[in-house]
Amino acid sequence: MSKADQIFKEMCKTIIENGDSSEGQMVRAKWPDGTPAHTIKSFGVVNRYNLAKEFPILTLRRTYFRTAIQELLWIWSMKSNNVNDLKGKIWNEWADEDGSIGKAYGYQLGVKHQYKEGMFDQVDRVLFDLKNNPYSRRIMTNIYVHEDLHAMNLYPCAYSMTFNVTGNKLNGILNQRSNDILAANNWNVVQYAILIHMLAQVSGLEVGEFVHVIADAHIYDRHIPVVKELIEREEKPAPKLWINPDVKDFYEFTADDFKLEGYEFGPDVGEIEIAI
Repeated sequence: MSKADQIFKEMCKTIIENGDSSEGQMVRAKWPDGTPAHTIKSFGVVNRYNLAKEFPILTLRRTYFRTAIQELLWIWSMKSNNVNDLKGKIWNEWADEDGSIGKAYGYQLGVKHQYKEGMFDQVDRVLFDLKNNPYSRRIMTNIYVHEDLHAMNLYPCAYSMTFNVTGNKLNGILNQRSNDILAANNWNVVQYAILIHMLAQVSGLEVGEFVHVIADAHIYDRHIPVVKELIEREEKPAPKLWINPDVKDFYEFTADDFKLEGYEFGPDVGEIEIAI
């Protein structure tokens, strides 16, 4: 059965049974009808996924695999901050009239910085190190840039990746300041698991562990009944991930280069209301 499902269930149980409620506190987020969007949360959640054994996509309900990959490529490969470059409307809420989300996400990954070895943006620096100095303990990215926060329409939630090679296996740690567990948790897990697979393939490495560190792991009040229902569902076998083996250049990957074989999932939970 899917290990990702088991991890998700245990995390949700812990949050619901032992988490802290924001009721009575002033909260920034609101529901579309203007009601304050309260949460129950756990602080400092750490989930580990062995990518060599399983691709960590939920089977309890469907995670939209292709759309998640398209967003990942928009940020990490295209390094874009404009929703007109992205299929789908998930970022439209934070875009201005020109489609820009400001100096956020892909913009930060595309800014070039001076290193001893030359000028690189953050993605190219990771690719350079994985090829030339794979055992470095300094292979990381960070898009939570304080001097640019004023120019971001949304502060980054998933903000930092640290990569570490052990033997011939590429491991990665995603640091996330905030995670809407129902709407976005497995979405982010799928994306950054795919990122590790991509980087490993173009660097001649195997995949290892993906570690997801969440500072504020929360379930919104209106999501609790749905999450409780998901906890009661039975897991299905994890699907197999296929990646086009012919792609050797990180920037040549497209959404068509990834497929899931045998992906079975539970019933749709309906439209998930998003707090803004």
